[in-house]
Amino acid sequence: MNQAQRHEMILSLLKQNGFMSIDDLVARCNVTPQTIRRDLNVLAEAGDISRYHGGASLNRSWENTPYKERKTLNREVKEKIAGQVAAMIPDGASLFINIGTTTELIASKLLNHKNLHVVTNNIHVATLLSAKEDFSVIIAAGEVRYRDGGIIGEATCDFISQFRMDYGIIGISGISADGALLDFDFREVKVSQAIIQNTQTTILAADYSKFERRAMVEQGNLAQVDYFVCDKAPPAGIQRIIKENNINFTLAE
Repeated sequence: MNQAQRHEMILSLLKQNGFMSIDDLVARCNVTPQTIRRDLNVLAEAGDISRYHGGASLNRSWENTPYKERKTLNREVKEKIAGQVAAMIPDGASLFINIGTTTELIASKLLNHKNLHVVTNNIHVATLLSAKEDFSVIIAAGEVRYRDGGIIGEATCDFISQFRMDYGIIGISGISADGALLDFDFREVKVSQAIIQNTQTTILAADYSKFERRAMVEQGNLAQVDYFVCDKAPPAGIQRIIKENNINFTLAE
């Protein structure tokens, strides 16, 4: 099987399965891990796939990676980011937490805090944090999205807008070269904007794979956040935006 044939096979497998690990692709293509990594790098540079630590998925601007797969993608990196963000939240703070697998990990890291007051549109976050007796947890009204337990819609935006919180913790699906924050569902985007607008301090938590990842809905701009926590230094263009807007960048190591 030559390179062109492997690329065709890899794209076909990703279309069927959504996400595949390097080990799975090695077994299906009967080549070495080094060869698969080179193939994935070529396909990622061409914009055909999204490359992750340990695997890849098709790069579709209209469709997110399935929730079950996102929970395992870059898990170790997300854990580091989550720990860094949680360390920024003082006891007794009020905060919004939005939809996302990274924000769910952040919620788990907040369980050692005291007297937090949380408003969330994420069912998993609400379930996790409601186990603490000294936490006040309010879950937003709205439509429950079946695939990931996110709560979205006009009612959710109206509900969020009733609060003024100390911190807003948000995740994102992609960050373009011009600093646009991108996502896949316009209803989720509107809720995230309501969170940003009703928060004193906004913290964006995103791993390096989000840079240049395509998604069709613009949520806002990096310039709107106060803190940005990531596992690697951003590309040069993003670093300029961070500097120009006095965003506090924190490297989660």
